[in-house]
Amino acid sequence: MKTLENQTLLYDEDCPLCNLYTNGFVKSGMLDENGRKSYCKLSAEEQNFVDLKRAPNEIALVNNKTKTVTYGIDSLIKVVGFSFPLIEKIATIKPIHFILKKMYSFVSYNRKVIIPGNVKEANKLQCTPDFNYKYRFLFIGFALTITTFILFGYSNLIPNLPKSNIIREIILAFGQIVFQSLFLLKLDKQTILNYVGNIMTVSLMGSLILSPILILSNFIQLPEMIVLGWFGVTVFIMFLEHFRRVKILKLPFYLSYTWILYRILALILIIN
Repeated sequence: MKTLENQTLLYDEDCPLCNLYTNGFVKSGMLDENGRKSYCKLSAEEQNFVDLKRAPNEIALVNNKTKTVTYGIDSLIKVVGFSFPLIEKIATIKPIHFILKKMYSFVSYNRKVIIPGNVKEANKLQCTPDFNYKYRFLFIGFALTITTFILFGYSNLIPNLPKSNIIREIILAFGQIVFQSLFLLKLDKQTILNYVGNIMTVSLMGSLILSPILILSNFIQLPEMIVLGWFGVTVFIMFLEHFRRVKILKLPFYLSYTWILYRILALILIIN
């Protein structure tokens, strides 16, 4: 694999996702040993030619020889494209590049709610993306849609529950957002939407865990105990993840218990 030398990606060290893929570039040989650097550790010289407002939103690729910088999806295309020229040719076709750019922004502006990490507050430079309402609402809508359809399918595997429909699942999923937000009304809008983004990620994660059983049920008749057991394990995993995220966000711990309370109340309403 060809190595792109004398180029450094400035990544967000508080973002597990950013850590993962930039480290992957180095280990795979796409970048040399100095091919990545934490944005928080930028030198005074580097701060003169790196756009400090743009770099937290769009990962910066610094050419250490020319002191020029590429941002966002173009940085990733340049790294991958150096080893795989065909991918670069395809990715730079205007319609495809436009779609990739939007997809990159969708992930980048929501990365703190997709995979949150503990912020090192001692760092003078923070690689926190701007709060973008458009992409946050798009993410919430995306997660809500996936969750609704998977829960619709899964609930119909449980014989003791009344037959589900899409409208009911949408109301239940959206109701969770409203119910939890009621406990945060004293906080600002961005804090509430950050929390909502996180709970929708937890819901999306739970839906993906349920997916194998849902797919398998199309081919074989699964015992009710397996369906219920898998669902119970999924809820437990979701609870632990919700609790972890609430701690990272420094929000009241009782939100994890009101999250469970809502689901119990919803189940009672469904049964009756």
